[in-house]
Amino acid sequence: MGYLVMPSGRVHLPEADEAAAVAAAAAAMSGRDGWFAPDGDPSGDALVDLAEAAGASITRDGDWIEFGFDDAGDPKWSDQATAFYLAIAPFVRSGTVHIEGEDGASWSYTYADGRATQQGWNGWDGSVEPFGESVDPATLMRPRSR
Repeated sequence: MGYLVMPSGRVHLPEADEAAAVAAAAAAMSGRDGWFAPDGDPSGDALVDLAEAAGASITRDGDWIEFGFDDAGDPKWSDQATAFYLAIAPFVRSGTVHIEGEDGASWSYTYADGRATQQGWNGWDGSVEPFGESVDPATLMRPRSR
């Protein structure tokens, strides 16, 4: 069980900063519910290892990281996934990761100035900001002006 996600997008995370990003993400994920265990498998020695627990597959293209659907794994969302995307923010220069949930919900994380900003409604926990309170998506709808 779990909430299936399909990530996509691209972020500029210099290869020289990957080890620091891995350490920050592993530390942030360790304190949250999910599938990553610091002493388990995958080891968490590289972003590709941590991305699996964050519901994504990634590939590196120079200083860019491409996010995609983890069709070889079990891409489910968890608090660890949210922690992963927030923890890499200080190391990401720019870019956006889009997440589509199994029910069609979609949200994204846009990176700038060492921070990640969430746009949209997270279909897994119902928040409009990372680790925020659950909100009813109907309250987010605004009537169109005529």
